[in-house]
Amino acid sequence: MAIKTSRRQFLERHVQGGVALVAAARSAFPQRTAGANDRVNVGVIGMGGRGCFLSQLFAQRRDVEIAYVCDVHPQRRENGLKVVYEITREQPKAVSDFRTLLDDKRVDAVIVATPHHWHALATIWACQAGKDVYVEKPTCHNIWEGGKMVEAARKYNRVVQLGTQNRSSSYAKSARELIRSGKLGDIHLVRVFNMFCRKPLERTPDTRVPDGMNWDTWLGPAPERAYSETWFKDWLYFWDFGGGLIEDDAIHQLDLARMVIGRGFPKSVYHSGGNLAFHDGVEVPDTSLVIYEYDGLTFVLEQTWWAPYMKKTPESIRQSEVLFPEWFPFNDSVLQIYGTNGLMLLGRHGGGWQLYDRDGREIARDKQTHQAMQEAHVGNFVECVRSRKRPNADIEEGYISSAICHLANISYRLGNRKLEFDPGTGTFVNDREADRYLKRTYRKPWVVPEQV
Repeated sequence: MAIKTSRRQFLERHVQGGVALVAAARSAFPQRTAGANDRVNVGVIGMGGRGCFLSQLFAQRRDVEIAYVCDVHPQRRENGLKVVYEITREQPKAVSDFRTLLDDKRVDAVIVATPHHWHALATIWACQAGKDVYVEKPTCHNIWEGGKMVEAARKYNRVVQLGTQNRSSSYAKSARELIRSGKLGDIHLVRVFNMFCRKPLERTPDTRVPDGMNWDTWLGPAPERAYSETWFKDWLYFWDFGGGLIEDDAIHQLDLARMVIGRGFPKSVYHSGGNLAFHDGVEVPDTSLVIYEYDGLTFVLEQTWWAPYMKKTPESIRQSEVLFPEWFPFNDSVLQIYGTNGLMLLGRHGGGWQLYDRDGREIARDKQTHQAMQEAHVGNFVECVRSRKRPNADIEEGYISSAICHLANISYRLGNRKLEFDPGTGTFVNDREADRYLKRTYRKPWVVPEQV
């Protein structure tokens, strides 16, 4: 069996810790007294770590009913049932094919918490079926299909929210307002850090598909191949299924930075780095320095998968209203926003922000707990399902943030080439070789349609 990587260990800790947090938070919500017709009926697609955690957040709300849990693996379906029943004492239906819940007219919305390669098609089919969608990041497996997701959301008038919960944070909004006020001056440099430490991957041989698992559906749009624990559990490291650390995790900081400084697509992108620390057959890079160029602004991402000296912000700080991380010199996910009048240090997931003047004195700060932020993000989605307003992390903003992650990966896959992308045409400027990475070849019948 493949060794558990730091990402999987993180998810396991996140879910285990989340059970306690959700249980503690339940008292903050009124008892589930609303009638079934007053609730938003939700189906959850993908019952891995994140799917189970989101099920907890949605299930604790009195205005939501988890009607379905769906996964191609029977043990994960069972896990999902237990998670929901523990909170609600209600038993959702458990299915292996998510098209079953899409066909149920009682279902109002779906949560898509699958591997990356399924995000687009599940979202588009859900929109076509008249469902609203909460889809995990990244929005898409490639840039072309992300555009199709936006088209589907608009064509069918669906609420589609990306799981970038920082956009529902009160302190992210106050940071944006402070920057808009001019307090920071002109911003010419943003540095984003994303430092993880994983173990080398142990590849496992092909073997028979586990009993009761639908491997063909799990593969979906990806090329056909034999079952392996490597593909099923470590899919993030391989281009057919995932986009590595930048698309799965750094997207949080990149999206947060775009939100507060108000920028869209960059003029150009350049990736430097590669697989420098590990030589274990992983396809995605373990070391990345990415430079995004905007008019008047340089935007830098520094990311590794092997940096043990970088310190993760403790959960005790994320869940505090008053404690701030030790930003310097070793915080693993800090955003440094440099203005002509000062420096803002901004953290994701409950990190808060602090503003320093030109003399290094702290002059302002704001904070919110990570749990409150996640509940606010789920709440914003549920409210928009009812009101039909655009959510905080609307699909179009999610598409842009996901696309700039894809741009960095394409630069890497082309030998660390500087690229210019034209969002108007959805193609690279005079680079047909780069254009080949904008879209995948889909395996029938799991094809993202040209006309959504």
